[in-house]
Amino acid sequence: MKLWCATGNAGKLREFRRAAAEGGIEIEGLPDFRKIPECVEDGATFAENAILKARHYAPFAPGPVFADDSGLVVDALDGAPGVYSARFAGPQATDDENNRLLLERLGGVINRRARFVCVIALIEGGELRGLYEGAVEGEMLDAPRGAGGFGYDPLFYYPPFGCTFGEATEEQKLAVSHRGQAFRKMLREAKRRMEAPAAPPPHTPPPA
Repeated sequence: MKLWCATGNAGKLREFRRAAAEGGIEIEGLPDFRKIPECVEDGATFAENAILKARHYAPFAPGPVFADDSGLVVDALDGAPGVYSARFAGPQATDDENNRLLLERLGGVINRRARFVCVIALIEGGELRGLYEGAVEGEMLDAPRGAGGFGYDPLFYYPPFGCTFGEATEEQKLAVSHRGQAFRKMLREAKRRMEAPAAPPPHTPPPA
C-alpha cells in the first residue's frame, strides 16, 4: 500500500518513511510539491490545519494523501507557539530564529512544562478517512542541546530519556514522539483496511 505525504519538510518525511518501513506501507512525497500553490493554514487548532492541508493537497496526489499539523505547546505561554510553531518568529523564520524567540519569551520563567502535539488527517477518494493525534510531555531548557532532530527538538527535554530530542537518536525519538504516535495510529487503521477481506459480491437472484 502506498500513502502520499503532503509536506515540504524533509525531516518530517524522513520520520514518516522510517516509521512505515516495517509495516509494508510505502510513503511518497507529493510530486513537484514545491510547485503546488501553498495551503493557507488559518485554522485555530492543529486538527483544523491538518484537514485544511490534506484537502488542499489531495487533488495533487495519485492516491490516499495525509497531512499533519504539529507544534509545541508551552504552558507558561498560554499554549504558544501552538499552531504558529513553524512561523513563531515570522512567516519565513528559521528553526534558530524560532528557538531564540522562544527562549526570550521564557526568560526568567520557572514553569517550563511543554508538550509536542501532532494531528494527522487522511484523505482518500475525496473523503476524510480519519484524524489521528499524538502528544508527548517534556520541559523546555534555557539553551539548546544536541544537533539532531529539527524545529524545537534541541530545547525539548524528555525526562525518561534524560536528554533533549536533539540529543536522542532518530529511533528513540520516533518511538515516543507526538508525530510517531499519530502516524502509527494511522498506519494501524490503514493496515486493517488493507488486510480486511473483500466484501462478497451482491446476491443476484436467478431469473424467473
